[in-house]
Amino acid sequence: MQPNTKPARLPLNGIDTPNLFATIDFVAGQPEMAKFQFRARNEWIGGTHSQSTMLGFHGAGQELKHVKAYVADSDHPGILCGDDTAPTPVEWLLHGLAGCLMAGVANIAAARGIKLTKVQCSVDGDIDLRGILGISDEVRNGFQNIAVAFDIEGDAPAEKLEQLVDQARARSAVFDVLTNGVPVSVGIKTIQ
Repeated sequence: MQPNTKPARLPLNGIDTPNLFATIDFVAGQPEMAKFQFRARNEWIGGTHSQSTMLGFHGAGQELKHVKAYVADSDHPGILCGDDTAPTPVEWLLHGLAGCLMAGVANIAAARGIKLTKVQCSVDGDIDLRGILGISDEVRNGFQNIAVAFDIEGDAPAEKLEQLVDQARARSAVFDVLTNGVPVSVGIKTIQ
C-alpha cells in the first residue's frame, strides 16, 4: 500500500499556498489560535480630518505587531464641510469590503490551483445624507445599498471564476459584518 502523498502546492497569484494550507491545518487542530483582535487608534486632527494608526493586534495566543505602523486619514470633501485631505470614513468602508473580497479571491484561487491574470472590482455605496444631517428620521444614517461588481480573468472556465467570487463573499469578514451586523459599544472618557 502506497502512502497518500499529494504534490506540494507551489505559491500562486502571489499567495504562499503552502503557508495558507499549513495555517488552515494548524488552526483546525487548535481552534483557540483562531481568536484575533485587530485595533485602530484614531486621533482628531482638525475639522472633519482624523487619522487612524494600526500597529498592534492580538492573534494566535499572543500580542503581535505589523511590520510597521499603518496610517489612514479620513476627511470629508469641501461640499460636506471638510478639507478633502483624505477619503471619507464611508469610502474606507467600501475599501475594506473591496480589499477583503479581493484577498479572498486571490487565496481561494491559489488554493484551487487557478492562475489569475486580472481581477478588478468596483464597490459603489448609495447614501442619503438627510439621515446623517438629522433632517429625516425616516432615512438611515448609513448606506442604503452597496453594489460590488467583479471583472475576473484566469486559466479556468467562467463558472469556476464565478465560484471564486461566490466563495470569497461567503468567507469575507467585512461582508459578514456589513450584512449581518455586529454589536458595537461606545465608551466615553471626558477630561475637563
